[in-house]
Amino acid sequence: MRTTRLLAVVLVTLAAIGCSSTTPGWTYAPAPSLTPVPSSAGSGAPSAAAPSAAAPSASAQASTAAPASAPASAPASAAAGGTVLELAALNIAFDKNALSAPAGKPFQIHFNNQDQGTPHNVAIHQGSPTGPEVFKGEIFPGPAERTYDVPALQAGTYGFVCSVHANMTGTLTVN
Repeated sequence: MRTTRLLAVVLVTLAAIGCSSTTPGWTYAPAPSLTPVPSSAGSGAPSAAAPSAAAPSASAQASTAAPASAPASAPASAAAGGTVLELAALNIAFDKNALSAPAGKPFQIHFNNQDQGTPHNVAIHQGSPTGPEVFKGEIFPGPAERTYDVPALQAGTYGFVCSVHANMTGTLTVN
């Protein structure tokens, strides 16, 4: 009897949060938006409209994305004319295996994950893709894009790698 009540409570809770299936297993659900849903003008009642799909999730806000006013296909622009490196992932591979950035200056990596439902990121390691990690970008499933703000690095050779797929590697030259 107690198990039946517990199951009923779980089912009601799942229905209340919008879960449409009670099939066991993992289901990806993005974090809820931090942007509040505006209320109806003058009525004080909450609006029935759902948050926009373009509203960034909490995890998306961990990395800096292009401004909402910029078209999705526009490359990001680094603050004050800084360097923006373009990198994409498709078919579990980076589109480039060599990148270059200026020494002693922060830069950005505009990362376009084109692999449907496959999580990727860009991590930078000192010396090689297996060296000490100096930067790790957010892991996210595609298709989606992120712009990572990378702190200034000293001149030298670094490896970049997808933290999820160790075969996805390249060389970053900082000079």
